[in-house]
Amino acid sequence: MTASFKDYFSKQAEDYAKYRPRYPDALFKYLAEIAPVREKAWDCGTGNGQVALSLTPYFQQIDATDPSESQIARAFQHDQIKYQVAPAEQTNLAERSVDLVTVGQALHWFNLEQFYQEVRRVSKPQGAIAVWCYGFFQLTAEEASLDRVFKEFYAATEPFWPPERELVQQKYQSIPFPFVEETPPSFTMTADWTVDNLIGYLLTWSATQRFMEQYSFEPVASFAKQMQDAWGNPQTTKLIQWPLYIRIGHLD
Repeated sequence: MTASFKDYFSKQAEDYAKYRPRYPDALFKYLAEIAPVREKAWDCGTGNGQVALSLTPYFQQIDATDPSESQIARAFQHDQIKYQVAPAEQTNLAERSVDLVTVGQALHWFNLEQFYQEVRRVSKPQGAIAVWCYGFFQLTAEEASLDRVFKEFYAATEPFWPPERELVQQKYQSIPFPFVEETPPSFTMTADWTVDNLIGYLLTWSATQRFMEQYSFEPVASFAKQMQDAWGNPQTTKLIQWPLYIRIGHLD
């Protein structure tokens, strides 16, 4: 029996596609290098298809699955990507057909035992799997006052994160990972954003959405005003950084 789908993202799917940061190209070049062959990749929990799209220069076909119809409806379209509305634990992918499985910022929502069974079913011998997450963003050291406002916002919304978020807080180091594991290089996701970009991103958080369900939009608007005041010129961009926490493995 497949685990029930906890849908925290469908209603903000359009903003999710617009405001979520982009992973570095170097990550996907590395993932292509660890795959035994570059015929097919499976991006699981694809959301708006960001990872799937980034895999297209390296793999002939990408199967991208997500249980949210709303996310799939707004996903990036590409001739090499085949989208499917499906849970991580049960897809219609053919047995032993996949060279690389990727999961970006989604593994903590899965039933791990059932998902790993599906990975073993669809992966080719010696196939690779890469899972990663990222936590709270970082600003440069000279942005201390601005950083303080964002941390106050995070503290206000933190009680509204689902319990699965704890796995992200632990940088995926506490998850079972029953594969032949390798140590990946370090990767950091970066963005040069205006304050409106960053506020838009904060509104995509499931915790922010649940916070507003209880307290309305007004407290969030108050925080946004503080952020804008601390930012300065609203057209100015600032460097935002998210270290990626990656687990890499091969099927034995």
